[in-house]
Amino acid sequence: MTETENQPSPASFRLVYVPGVTPTKWLRVWGERLPDVPLELLQSTPADGHALLLSGGADAGLVRLPVDRAVLSAIPLYTETTVVVFPKDHWLAAAEEVTVADLAEEIVFHPQDDTLDWSELPGRPAFERPATTGDAIELVAANVGVLAVPQSLARLHHRRDLTYRPLLDVPQSQVALAWPEEATTDLVEEFIGIVRGRTANSSRGRTAAAEEQRRPSAKKPARPQPKGQPGAQSQQRAGQGGKPKPKPGSRTGGARTAQPKRSGGGGRKK
Repeated sequence: MTETENQPSPASFRLVYVPGVTPTKWLRVWGERLPDVPLELLQSTPADGHALLLSGGADAGLVRLPVDRAVLSAIPLYTETTVVVFPKDHWLAAAEEVTVADLAEEIVFHPQDDTLDWSELPGRPAFERPATTGDAIELVAANVGVLAVPQSLARLHHRRDLTYRPLLDVPQSQVALAWPEEATTDLVEEFIGIVRGRTANSSRGRTAAAEEQRRPSAKKPARPQPKGQPGAQSQQRAGQGGKPKPKPGSRTGGARTAQPKRSGGGGRKK
C-alpha cells in the first residue's frame, strides 16, 4: 500500500436539489471558500429529495416546501411565481396575466410530482394524472390541455411551440434549504452562510467560531514599571496631569531660567 493510499480522503458535502432549482452561484462560492472539500451534487424528484435527507443520503438539500419539520430544519429562500403553460397559438396568449376564471373551460393537468398546495385545482380535470411534469408538458404540446407550474419548471421544460403567462391568485412554490435537524454539521453551517449571503469573514459557521476562539488576542499586556527607576515618579505625575518641577539652570520649553546678578566689583572700567 502506497503512502497516498494511507492518507484519508477529504470530507465531502452532498447536496441534493430538485428540478427547477439552480444552485450554480452557491457552488461557485463554495469552491472559492472550501477548495479542499468536494461538493457532490445530487439531482432528484421532490419526493426522492426528501427521502435522501431523511435516510442520510445527502447532507442538505435545495427542496420545495413543505417538508417534515419534525425531523428536518428548513430555511425558506424564495417564492416562485406560478404560471400556466399552453401552446403559442392558444387564445390565452393574448393576455398578459391569466386568472382562475379564465381556465374554467380548460383541461388543467395535475401531474403526480406536482408540489403546489392546491385546495381546489382550477379548470376541468383530465381523464388521468400524468406521472411527471415532463409527461404533462408533452400533453400540453399536443393541445390536449394546459398546465400550472412554478415558473422555473416552465423554463426547464421550455419548447418553441409553448409559452406561459403568470397565473393569479393560486398557490405558489417555496424553495428552501433543508437538512436533518440532528445532523447540523460544520459543513452544513458553512453552506447556510453561503446561501444567506454572508461573506467569508462574517460567517457564523461553527468552523469560523472555532477559528475565532483559537485566534490570539491582538492586545499585549502592559509592561510593569520597575520601582525606584529614575524618573518613574515624574512620569506617573505627568500621566495624571501633574508637571515635574524643573531643576535650576535647566531649559524648560526652550527658555533659560533667570540667574541672580553679581554685586560689586563687576563694573566695567571707564
